[in-house]
Amino acid sequence: MDRATVITIVLASVFAFVVGVATGFVTTFTHHQFAPWGLVAGLTVVVALIAGFRLVFGGRVIAGAAALGVIASTAVLTLPGAGGTVMAPTDPIGFIWAFGPAVLALVVVLWPTRSRSRMDA
Repeated sequence: MDRATVITIVLASVFAFVVGVATGFVTTFTHHQFAPWGLVAGLTVVVALIAGFRLVFGGRVIAGAAALGVIASTAVLTLPGAGGTVMAPTDPIGFIWAFGPAVLALVVVLWPTRSRSRMDA
């Protein structure tokens, strides 16, 4: 791997992480609106974001950076503090949101890649 490729991967990973943090932040604030459709829309956005990065860049590194950003911002906003958490109330939608983005992000990042030889045949 040459130096330009490494720099490109690092910059794309930083960009993906920032976009993931922003996506996790926005969807955490909006997942409880219009229940249950806000939850469905938020989880769909998370999956689409990570799958899009994986498809565009053809690997797991940059998609993993986006997934890490989503998971980090969702975790920070849903973890209970001294006064509890308002972002993920203790109801089924809140519990699904607390774990759903992390589970779906891992599924998308770890999904097996189809080999090119099978696609050409």
